[in-house]
Amino acid sequence: MLSVLLPDFRVIAPELILSFTAFAVIAWELITRTRSHTTSAAISVLGAIAALAATAATWKVNVSTFGDAVVLDPFASFFKVIFLVALILSIALSLRRISDSGSEAHSEYYALMLFATVGMMVMASGRELITIFLGLELLSMSLYILAGFFRRDTLSNEAALKYFVLGAVATGILLFGMSYIYGVTGSTHLQIIGETLRTHPAALADKALLVGLFMVLVGFGFKISMVPFHQWTPDVYQGAPTPVTAFMSAGPKAAGLAALIRVLVEAMPQLGHEWEILVAVFAVLTMTVGNLAALAQTNLKRMLAYSSIAHVGYILIGLVASVGGEADRAISGIMFYLLAYTFMNIGAFAILIYLRREGTSHENLDDFSGLSRRSPFAALAMLIFLFSLAGIPPTAGFAAKLSIFYAAIQGGYYWLAIIGILNSAVAAYYYLRVVVIMYMREPEGELKSAVASPILWVGIALALAGTILLGILPGGILEAARLSATTLL
Repeated sequence: MLSVLLPDFRVIAPELILSFTAFAVIAWELITRTRSHTTSAAISVLGAIAALAATAATWKVNVSTFGDAVVLDPFASFFKVIFLVALILSIALSLRRISDSGSEAHSEYYALMLFATVGMMVMASGRELITIFLGLELLSMSLYILAGFFRRDTLSNEAALKYFVLGAVATGILLFGMSYIYGVTGSTHLQIIGETLRTHPAALADKALLVGLFMVLVGFGFKISMVPFHQWTPDVYQGAPTPVTAFMSAGPKAAGLAALIRVLVEAMPQLGHEWEILVAVFAVLTMTVGNLAALAQTNLKRMLAYSSIAHVGYILIGLVASVGGEADRAISGIMFYLLAYTFMNIGAFAILIYLRREGTSHENLDDFSGLSRRSPFAALAMLIFLFSLAGIPPTAGFAAKLSIFYAAIQGGYYWLAIIGILNSAVAAYYYLRVVVIMYMREPEGELKSAVASPILWVGIALALAGTILLGILPGGILEAARLSATTLL
């Protein structure tokens, strides 16, 4: 009771900083009535940097508060870094796109991105099912609005509607599954659920618990675009504003996986061999369907959408390996993968924003023809991001896939690692196809060189730096992730 009355605000310091920043952005634009979002973007970035500093200052802290419903441990701190990196990069991508959209009168854009990040942080820090659900809802509501933020854009409206309807169904399934788990164990607290299952082995055979576990997997599977719950992803990614798509492709996926890992590893380790089989099947389906569907795409946003589905499949291999192998190395592989994916995927979307000219998206493969002649730096940056997504050394994507596949092999899941490697070979085809178009095909028509804002160049440079450095020097981050994962086990 004392921890409820006197909470340790270090636990939620980054969330408080981002919330105050969001309110400051709204107040600034209400007071000044400005139609320029430059100051709002600057305030948002400063808030994100302050939250990043607060996270770094409490990196080694392991304390829970608010009735043990929220925890600050290195596992949560690592994920908060991922969320904040995604936020900062997405803000850098947003300024030009928002100013070109005719939406200058809308002051909510950056505030919604900040609130979405707060929701992600609550999901990663939640040690109780209702807390995790509240974080998920804050994240989801913000993303529904951001997906349809351009109200005059038919595709954006369609994306928001599809995302909202399907998201509501998935949320209902998730909540229903949580209620089953509560009904069997008598608690929504993850540690108490785990202790109940340890001391009452008969509960493990309760069909209601297995149904609840499956429904929780389905609910989180929708949020992370796991096959067969991925149907919303291509349409929403294509229709949403490109900076929002970049943001959605990285941060929310990491948040969903952070919450899922907490639920499975903290609350249900005794059911490991049951959910291991389910997750392995989902991993194979997700990798294969995502890559095969990406092969047929001519729109780059849709291709990256299916690609993101496939990457979830690779990440799920690490979750499976945490059962039969070294759990700390498997989970740290997941964490490193998500950080690397944040840099390389947001970087790829940044190039799409750079290529946008005169209200035309230029998202089709043919629009990349001769890019190396029109903009050598943009072509080189896109080449590095695509190489990383394909897992070609010495990029971050290679180090990330290597850590996941090594964890699977170490745990004896040779078949799963082989399927992952074969899928990576398939993925290399559609990534390298873009490279061939950029460097070996003549431009179609007379296209002027795109002009990027300085802040967009900064975002691209940061994404490049992360992609290259994590590929060349992955050891320190992997070890930090491993030490963070041990606090969860």
